[in-house]
Amino acid sequence: MGRIVIGLLLMFALAAAVAMYYLQVYAFYDEMSADGDAVVLTTLFDGQPEPILYENFSNIDSNSSPIRYRACFETPTSYALLTETYVVVEAAEPKIAPGWFDCFDAEAIGQDLESGDAVAFMGIENVDYGIDRIVAVYPDGRAFAWHEINACGEVVFDGDPVPEGCPDPATGLN
Repeated sequence: MGRIVIGLLLMFALAAAVAMYYLQVYAFYDEMSADGDAVVLTTLFDGQPEPILYENFSNIDSNSSPIRYRACFETPTSYALLTETYVVVEAAEPKIAPGWFDCFDAEAIGQDLESGDAVAFMGIENVDYGIDRIVAVYPDGRAFAWHEINACGEVVFDGDPVPEGCPDPATGLN
């Protein structure tokens, strides 16, 4: 009788482990289609996001978390124009994507941002409250986007009061 109970427990544990893996890696992600304004960068001039040219766009997102967004694309816009026109983000850290979304290699992008082989730009600040969309671009036009928790989000999501200079969480606006 004891072996049957142990066997059943092991089968339930294995089934739960497989279900958790599937739910984390596959279940809640959706591949999205691009619209005309799918890629925007924040300008230095007025601080407003504006669309840039892009092609070969592929992305994933999830309703279960605002930081699951990842995108891969190419932009024909010159690297020089981008760096002179749009807000650069100094300490961007790409988030790991599921292995099946193989165009997005967070470790390589992160190393390239640190070495200066790529530059990170502000896509949209507070795309969701406390979450910024970051876009990394290489000189050859390859580009990647992801969502990152910003300084306001870190404080508010920890349950602390809204710091000065941060938008009101009720409205999400600056």
